[in-house]
Amino acid sequence: MVHFVGAGPGAPDLITQRGAAFLQAADCIIYAGSLVNPALLGLAKPGCAIYNSAEMTLEQVLDVMHRMENAGKTTVRLHTGDPCLYGAIREQMDALDADGICYDDTPGVSSFCGAAAALNAEYTLPTVSQTVIITRMEGRTPVPERERLASLAAHGATMVIFLSIGLIDKVQTALLQGAYTPDTPAAVVYKASWPEEKIVRCTVGSLAECTRAAGITKTALIVVGDFLGTQYERSKLYDPAFTTEFRKGDPV
Repeated sequence: MVHFVGAGPGAPDLITQRGAAFLQAADCIIYAGSLVNPALLGLAKPGCAIYNSAEMTLEQVLDVMHRMENAGKTTVRLHTGDPCLYGAIREQMDALDADGICYDDTPGVSSFCGAAAALNAEYTLPTVSQTVIITRMEGRTPVPERERLASLAAHGATMVIFLSIGLIDKVQTALLQGAYTPDTPAAVVYKASWPEEKIVRCTVGSLAECTRAAGITKTALIVVGDFLGTQYERSKLYDPAFTTEFRKGDPV
């Protein structure tokens, strides 16, 4: 049996109880060494085989899974955050399906949630933005033409940009080609929830300059939008005049 487990974005206590239980029982753990907090490996039982997938190809990862399955062992494939976002999980699942190997998927806390917590921010503020675009800048991994950053920026929605901090100048240029202005609030969150977490608050116009000044070159998210500002309307859900299924509104 293979268990795909999503870790927290950094802090080891953000992993779910279910995920922690799988780690404690695993005969083998294959973890994303470039991003997963190694403190999580302290949950492994004595004798557990541990592999760092940052040093492996897909074929090597699958070979370990097959060998463990043939020996009747349990494998945990430990991904950072939640593997449904940029986790390269589908190709692993498809290969296991083809070979008739059972697996399940335990969700984790994505770094985009960790970044919002670090910023004390709400991505979906009433009258400001009700849409969150999660994307990346094209680099060695291309993006579909219709999903180029400048095209998505035309919406002016809240945007969370993964895997693009090394292309910060191109990111800034693409954002300014959309609906954002040089004064649109932005932030860079380095290693959200880790002890070395760093936050840079800036604007779209100063995004590249501020990122370089902070010395951030990897392992960071870029967030953009007016949700980082101060202007919004309060929620209707908790408005005294708003009637819901659970309470009667009292118009003043």
